[in-house]
Amino acid sequence: MILPIRKFVAPELIFGRGALDLLAQYGENFGARHIFIVTDQGVIKAGWADRVCRILHQAGIPYTLFSQVSANPRDSEVMKGARQYLLSGCDVIVALGGGSPIDCAKGIGIVISNNRDILEFEGVDNVDIPGPPLICIPTTAGSAADVSQFAIISDTALRVKIAIISKSMVPDVALIDPDTTSTMDPYLTACTGLDVLTHAVEAYVSLAGSPLTDLHALEAIRLIRQYLHQAIENGQDEYAREKVMLASLQAGLAFSNASLGAVHAMAHSLGGFYDLAHGECNALLLEHVIAYNYQAAPDRYNRIAELFRINEGEDQCRGLVGAVRSFRQQAGIKSNRKKRGILSADLPFLAEKALEDPCMLTNPRRPNLSDVKEILTEALIGNG
Repeated sequence: MILPIRKFVAPELIFGRGALDLLAQYGENFGARHIFIVTDQGVIKAGWADRVCRILHQAGIPYTLFSQVSANPRDSEVMKGARQYLLSGCDVIVALGGGSPIDCAKGIGIVISNNRDILEFEGVDNVDIPGPPLICIPTTAGSAADVSQFAIISDTALRVKIAIISKSMVPDVALIDPDTTSTMDPYLTACTGLDVLTHAVEAYVSLAGSPLTDLHALEAIRLIRQYLHQAIENGQDEYAREKVMLASLQAGLAFSNASLGAVHAMAHSLGGFYDLAHGECNALLLEHVIAYNYQAAPDRYNRIAELFRINEGEDQCRGLVGAVRSFRQQAGIKSNRKKRGILSADLPFLAEKALEDPCMLTNPRRPNLSDVKEILTEALIGNG
């Protein structure tokens, strides 16, 4: 049962160009003696890790760099990072990157403070003790892990993603600098941008939404619809990059407090099994879940349709589904199951795992196993 009361949690937010340069100040605010930086190889190649290390070095703050993080962070990587943190004698964590390093950093923090395996925290409110101070510096505009109480970790043995949801994992500070997204390539910009759209749409129709999350969700949809393609076409367009980063922040504040829905439940299952990019999975599923959910929340979806400029005289459901599909395709994300290695025989397993995902609890329409299999088939198999 979803109670008619709501809470809203968020970290301290610093948004704008130059936010990254405040890292040493915030490290000192936490009394950092040795900082543990969690990042990945892509961020290192882009040069942002060197920038962070220079800032800390100039401030005289020792650091240890941990970069063994996959695109879908794995349970083994979290546990390895926790061991390295303890061996290095660290006391503050800096997460630098997209959703993968940030989720891994969150996992490392709670493993350290609770002395438990990361997989034991699966579900809602299962983190007893918060981790050490966590400063997040996002380098993509999409996951919003830097402001959320979610962490998604891959269970490598079962080939599934688990969702850990707890206000104990809300970062202490998010330094959100749009300049860090200038090194994103067009396809990554597209995938993370569709992640933003999915966050906002699912938060707006969530059973746990509120007037406050609605404000953030609708503004995120407006911004991403207006500026994403501009950022894809010209990655050096600072204004478009800033607006897309702002959309990511707004969508993150919305979904962190309203939760998500069937798109994310299925994307976690799909991405965990095939090790696919999360934003890409969301992009392929979103229009099909909208078509399925529409009857359960027509007024909400009609409001979203207005933002996509669907005329009132049109079939609102069909118009919105078509607009979202066109938006995805114009961003360059195409359906191609063969390229991704998706097999029809795997769909029953994926559907079962999706139904177990906590994100399904706040979907406006409660699907059964047959419904989920049908959606997956339409989204992943039907288009080739």
